Amino acid sequence: MRVAIAGAGAVGRSIAGELLENGHEVLLVDKAPTAISVERVPQAEWLLADACEITSLDEAALQRCNVVIAATGDDKVNLVVSLLAKTEYGVPRVVARVNNPKNEWLFNESWGVDVAVSTPRLMSALVEEAVSVGDLVRLLRFSHGDANLVELTLPADSSVAGTQIGDITWPEDTSLVTIIRGNRVLTPHGEETLEPGDELLFVAAQAREEQLEDLLQARR
Repeated sequence: MRVAIAGAGAVGRSIAGELLENGHEVLLVDKAPTAISVERVPQAEWLLADACEITSLDEAALQRCNVVIAATGDDKVNLVVSLLAKTEYGVPRVVARVNNPKNEWLFNESWGVDVAVSTPRLMSALVEEAVSVGDLVRLLRFSHGDANLVELTLPADSSVAGTQIGDITWPEDTSLVTIIRGNRVLTPHGEETLEPGDELLFVAAQAREEQLEDLLQARR
């Protein structure tokens, strides 16, 4: 998979390193000469250019990319990059970083964004997850279908603890996608029994989140 990342700062380089480790082809684009640190991610392609300009994106061959990640520290730049990637180059998947949570409402399909990642939200979510068992934590927002990736650590006295997945009636527009149990990552199936302390990841419609949390919380 070919991935272009606009923004070669700490966030962009970190993403690039992880993608390269997973065998993907990565291009880092930044207009600041000081950000072009080839020695930090030597396996990546590098381009000194303004990702908001069509000529730069032509040079980056964005039409050949499977994914574009707008990871700069400027929300305006990330929105422009996202819109150009989707509308001018037909990139199938566009992921955008949200720097200011107040701007999050802009990061939707109207601006070409498929997935909006709010760094402050993700950081706070990880903190919340570490201390809050039984609380639903929203990790990512998917603009298509108004769905979110949400997480909940199952409390010991949850009404579904000890229950097989196939016997649970989940809310509509909700899908359990992964169970993290200790160091194991489990694919959910009907005969799997949920255990206290399981970290459950769902894709759920925002309107169903409260219903899902009520289902998973402690018995009343």
